Parts: sequence; C-alpha cells; structure tokens
Amino acid sequence: MLRCGLLTLVVLAACGSPDPTFPDAAHLDAAVLDASAPDGAPDASVDAVPCNPVILAGGTDVATQGWGVTQQGAATISYVAGGTQLTTSTGGSTGGQLLLTLANAVQPGTAYTLQVELTLTAVNAHNQFDSGAAIMGSFTAPAGMTAERGQMIYLDANAIGWTDNSQAFAVALADGNVHTIELAVDAAGAATVKVDTVAALSRAAFTTNGTIAIGDQTNDPNVDATMVIKSVKRLCSL
Repeated sequence: MLRCGLLTLVVLAACGSPDPTFPDAAHLDAAVLDASAPDGAPDASVDAVPCNPVILAGGTDVATQGWGVTQQGAATISYVAGGTQLTTSTGGSTGGQLLLTLANAVQPGTAYTLQVELTLTAVNAHNQFDSGAAIMGSFTAPAGMTAERGQMIYLDANAIGWTDNSQAFAVALADGNVHTIELAVDAAGAATVKVDTVAALSRAAFTTNGTIAIGDQTNDPNVDATMVIKSVKRLCSL
C-alpha cells in the first residue's frame, strides 16, 4: 500500500491474432503467445505471456500518452510523484467536470478487462447516472450517452456500484490506501467488477464504443472528487 493511497485501474483488452512465426523479441513482449506450435501440436515450452503495456503512467503528461481531457468548471490536473491527480470542486451552481479519455482503448465485440491503480482521497456521493469518481468502459463526449452512464462504475467513499443504481457493493475506498478496481467484459458482453481481487458487481449486455474514461464525469454541484491515478494498463489475452 502507498502512503498517499493510489487506486489502480488496469485495462485488459484483447490483442490481435499472434504471428505463429514469432519474428522477434519485441513481438513476444507485445502479445500473448499461442500455446500451440504452428503445426497445431502442443508446445509445452511456450507459456502464455500476457502483454501488459502501460497506457497511462501516472505523473507524466497525459496528452503525450495519447489521452484527451474533457474539462469544465473548477477542475485541475496536477502531477505528483508517480501519480496524476484529478481534482474537481463546486463553484456557484455547478461542479467541476474532469475526465481523462482514450479512444480505441478496447475493441468492441472482443473480451477485455479494465483494471486501475489510484487513490481516492476525497469524494462526494454519486447521483444516479452521475459520479464525481467514475470508470467508464464506453464514453461519448461530453458526459456519456444514457446507456454509457447507466453502466458506468461509480466510486463512493464506502461503496462501488453501477451508476444506474442496479447494483452496489460496500467497500471503504476513500481510506488513503491503494485499491485495485477491475472491470472484465467477455466477448458476449458479460461484465464483472472486482475490488482488490474480490468479486463486487456483475451485469449482462455491457457495450463499448472503444473509448474509455476515468475521472469526474459530471458537473452536478457537490458531486466532486480528488483522485490520484498511478497507472492504467491494458493486458492482452487470446
């Protein structure tokens, strides 16, 4: 656990088909290897090696890593040692909105998993379809379509759940500790969420347009948060 507390979200997405010729070491590092030989005979010497590229490294400029920013109102991005801090607050009648977004992060119709490292240091309770601390497996600017917002994961101080309020799981999140949140979606759209490896949520017919988002999704007043993202990863499996 990190003293400053970082809540972790890793994105696991399906890679393309492996090249059975394995031309170079870079290819071996970048994809899950086929556990069978090119002729179809099992090859016990080839183990499944997951690719695990970091698609967002905390503490490094998000734009240089290909991420976009959807922002309005009282919202700031700052960089701390090993983390990217997102802070929103309410000014007047509206709250700040601040989402980091990545297009083509996952491939629709294929299996993928999202897993994040970050610390949730402060958060207001979510509203239905809105959350100050959110993980979105599908995102359309500026705040998500209704269906995307319904299947959005909210992070409250003492619970995680789907933002349509169909399911929730009690867990202390704003406790200054590092937590691992994992969203796994299979090719048929069956989704499961784990918190620190413990099963928490599930739903069918989860959909994505390929774009993911993390942060404060709403400008509703008093629905704000401060989180520090350590990393976002995409783990590939075949």
